[in-house]
Amino acid sequence: MTRRQREGSPWTGFSAVFLKELADHLGSARMRVLEWLVLLTGIAAVVAAIQDFRANSGQDPFLFLRLFTYAKDPLPAFVSLLSFLVPIVAIGLGFDAVNSEFARRTLGRVLAQPIYRDVLLFGKFLAGVATLTISLLALWLLVFGLGLVLLGVAPSTEEALRALTFLVIAIAYGAVWLAVAILFSVLFRSSATAALAALGVWLLFSILWPILVPFAVRILVPSELDLAFGIPSMEQLGLQLSLSRLSPNTLFGESVLAVLNPGTRALGLVFPSQLRGAIPGAPLPFEQSLLLVWPQITGLIATAILLFAATYVVFQRQEVRA
Repeated sequence: MTRRQREGSPWTGFSAVFLKELADHLGSARMRVLEWLVLLTGIAAVVAAIQDFRANSGQDPFLFLRLFTYAKDPLPAFVSLLSFLVPIVAIGLGFDAVNSEFARRTLGRVLAQPIYRDVLLFGKFLAGVATLTISLLALWLLVFGLGLVLLGVAPSTEEALRALTFLVIAIAYGAVWLAVAILFSVLFRSSATAALAALGVWLLFSILWPILVPFAVRILVPSELDLAFGIPSMEQLGLQLSLSRLSPNTLFGESVLAVLNPGTRALGLVFPSQLRGAIPGAPLPFEQSLLLVWPQITGLIATAILLFAATYVVFQRQEVRA
């Protein structure tokens, strides 16, 4: 039995799939509702922060970065809103990416053209990432524009680099949840089931995971100090930190904390010997902050790639005409 070889370029049809999916995303009513939700809540948080910054606009050297992290009741910080809304937007883009083709019985017709399965899947995923990038870039430019107009202060080069890094981190964070949604769209033929499963995973890591990790650590690594005085041991703290970093929310939060807060010098456990020679309150240079969060950024990108690879394997094993 001979194996059938591919004919022509493996990227045949990629541009057609990508542009068609991108146009569907940008023109859909669902995407417009999600975009307006993110836009209005983000503008409200930034305007509330700007109103408090006008009095001391010349005192803070990182005023523009505080636009992203400042919280004023009843609104949370702009970063907190994005950590909540970006997964919802990403799941909304991907939960019916493949199963809708099965429901409309169009997948067989598409693959009958000179388009391979991996090209179809990659085009759908990349179109979703491009849609997230366009939306987040527009929101990022709007925040900077509001800061320039209402504060009357231009951002420094370091502030612009840190804000641009934050944008890249937010896109990688959204790509993780987009990959989760597309994976469930391949696993389940029902769009409602795929959406509920993706939202369930998001709720697990955003709400339940920080609660479950300490209990799991106490069971896996019992400590006499913890049992007697309620003080966790160093082994427990290290394991708790490692388990918490399995969550994309933790990776996103730590990355944003170090990038948008130049005073952050370490993430996780810090020993007094590590602070020798450090000037309290002195900001880190941008390069040092980037090195500090590079493992977290790499973790987000690697998670998105692994989830897409799992989706590809599952999709390749499915019967298209079923």
